[in-house]
Amino acid sequence: MNRNIKIDPYGFREYDARWLYEKDINKDGIINLGKGLGTQIKLHTKKENPRIIVGHDYRSYSEEIKSALKEGLISTGCNVEDVGLSLSPMVYFAQFNLNSDAVAMVTASHNENGWTGVKMGIQKGLTHAPDEMKELKEITLNEKFLTGNGNEKQIKDFDKIYKQDLIEKNKIEKKIKAVVACGNGTAGVFAPDILRGIGCEVIELDCKLDWTFPKYNPNPEDLEMLHAIAKAVKDNNADIGFGFDGDGDRVGVIDDKGNEIFSDKIGLLIARNLATNHKNSKFVVDVKSTGLYSTDKVLRENNCETIYWKTGHSHIKRKVNHEKALAGFEKSGHFFFNQPLGYGYDDGINSAIQVCHLLNNQNKKMSEIINELPKTYQTPTMAPFCKDEEKYNVVEKLVKEVQKIKEDKKLIDDQNISEVLTVNGVRFSFSDGSWGLIRASSNKPSLVVVTESPTSDDRKKKIFDFIDDLLQKTGKIGEYDQKI
Repeated sequence: MNRNIKIDPYGFREYDARWLYEKDINKDGIINLGKGLGTQIKLHTKKENPRIIVGHDYRSYSEEIKSALKEGLISTGCNVEDVGLSLSPMVYFAQFNLNSDAVAMVTASHNENGWTGVKMGIQKGLTHAPDEMKELKEITLNEKFLTGNGNEKQIKDFDKIYKQDLIEKNKIEKKIKAVVACGNGTAGVFAPDILRGIGCEVIELDCKLDWTFPKYNPNPEDLEMLHAIAKAVKDNNADIGFGFDGDGDRVGVIDDKGNEIFSDKIGLLIARNLATNHKNSKFVVDVKSTGLYSTDKVLRENNCETIYWKTGHSHIKRKVNHEKALAGFEKSGHFFFNQPLGYGYDDGINSAIQVCHLLNNQNKKMSEIINELPKTYQTPTMAPFCKDEEKYNVVEKLVKEVQKIKEDKKLIDDQNISEVLTVNGVRFSFSDGSWGLIRASSNKPSLVVVTESPTSDDRKKKIFDFIDDLLQKTGKIGEYDQKI
């Protein structure tokens, strides 16, 4: 066995693979990952030379990682079609457009510099879920590789085909003035062009590619990025602000008054906008999302159903596909539009386009549209540190504890827990629509905590205090990344 191969097994996450480059994985490790993925693709497609689309994001080391990955893929017999600098959704789109057998996108999305990773998929429009990741991990770490003779070709100018596809289907009449913020990530060379193409007046904010991310990580959940967009919206008197993450599959939205709108609320507005033309539709949302979906009158009037499901782009994508849902919305800003609106995968730019359609259809400002929703008091997504090797056990114990509190009818802020949902960690709800969530993060050594109350800010805080108290008692929790 080559002693130079370094791959930390913890890098194989629930639905993608992420490592700190050189520290947790080295070049030979990436080559082996390519061999593992190539072998897996051959086993699933039963083809001697399956075709795989490969792209990379704009980080200083992404091309280097991509060539190592390609080397591994080609050695198994895969024919690699390289679309160059890409967004994750562009690579997913290429699988449909070029009718290939699989995709591999080299990206660490919004993670800090130093991180790298791969988002991959075999079935069109879907990315690896836990079963496929487990299989890939086994093949790779045990070096059960197939061999073959693959080749490589460069697909030139594919970005133009991807841009055109979104522009042609989505022209709008109203002149919407939009701040487009990309945090110096890859979306900077895509989002402004596409939004201008559909008819928006675009104000660019940090759209110049710079892999040092001089201001902040391109992450639309990052408050620093959201505050910068809010300022630009107010300074330019814009109708809307959009913030895209590093690989362009997520978007954050700021209204005309500079207020941040949590993505689950945006999802609900889009669902309402779609419901009237698509009656009897299903929507899938993740367990971190607002409780308003289940009580919404517009969705009810149009006989639409909302399913709460596991957080994670791979899980929601699969559930949307499985349920033949019209769309799926994730609190982190991953939105999934199924036919006729999209191909079922998450595309931050298509999500921004759907918000533009919403503004185009209503003669109201974004702040007025959002005010039509019942007010809720919601925490940001908070991530207290918890070791990778401990986080799932910690959550398992907390699930049992919350279920016992419900059985014992223990009161939290003078309320009984009315429902406990355990599809992903534990989400417990109260009869007034308030709820709290504790789950393990899929891509970082931390837990995820969210609370919401339609009743009061105070109740939201009391539910958080209750959760924080449970967490502190475990003795396994470190610092929060942000805290209310």
